Amino acid sequence: MVSETASFTPSPATAPTALPRATLALANVQYEKKGPIAYVTINRPKVLNALNTPTWTDLKAAFEDAKVDASVHGVILTGAGDKAFIAGADISELAHVDAYEAEESSRFGQGVLDLIENLGKPVIAAINGFALGGGCETAMACSIRIAVEHAKFGQPEVKLGLLPGGGGTQRLPRLVGKGRALQLILTGETISAQEAYRIGLVNEVVPAADLIARAETILKQIAANAPIAVKFSLEAANKGMDTSQAEGFALEASYFGICAATEDKKEGTSAFLEKRAPQFHGR
Repeated sequence: MVSETASFTPSPATAPTALPRATLALANVQYEKKGPIAYVTINRPKVLNALNTPTWTDLKAAFEDAKVDASVHGVILTGAGDKAFIAGADISELAHVDAYEAEESSRFGQGVLDLIENLGKPVIAAINGFALGGGCETAMACSIRIAVEHAKFGQPEVKLGLLPGGGGTQRLPRLVGKGRALQLILTGETISAQEAYRIGLVNEVVPAADLIARAETILKQIAANAPIAVKFSLEAANKGMDTSQAEGFALEASYFGICAATEDKKEGTSAFLEKRAPQFHGR
């Protein structure tokens, strides 16, 4: 597989509903903003959106921009075309790396996915097809996963003499439990969207035509809430997964106190008592 830079026009299932704001020009990732939502699309449809080093670099640039742009309240991550979200790593690149390069590549990819997971803003994976290997790992780094009915999931790295290198051995057990995760990782089995939903790997399965609209609806629901509360809810859940329950409780109480000192808390409680819609300003 080789790097693709061909232009891509989103299908109705993946296109924003209005003209986006101009933003970064990237070779392998289409990055657009429309209102409070940023749209990140892996744009290598001829190779099923396979991840190579330039694509990882473009992903990093897009999410770094989304992180610092205060006008962006959430991100939708998807793949170009209707066959694949991300079909995995670019095997033609992977086949030629030595042990040192492989470890460095793993650490770089893990860093990009850590950026996505800890963006401080909700990221929805709109999974429009194959999510295998690095694609499944990328989806797992997102806050919420919505899949089309024909999507497929798996961690097939053992079939290549490897193991998941983008966080799959860590995030998958946390999402679906150790037993189910090990079965998927050790067999390299591919599962359907319906099975992924059953085991808790995805939040919802929707028709392809509804994929982006459903992701937008969820982000709009989140955006109606207090931004600081959303940010700290994400952080408490993410950090709490890596601590004991007692430490998680302490973290939660700390963030609860921080939120209680905000203008948004005053506005939210006042609006509730006055039976009106709150107007949050992220302060």
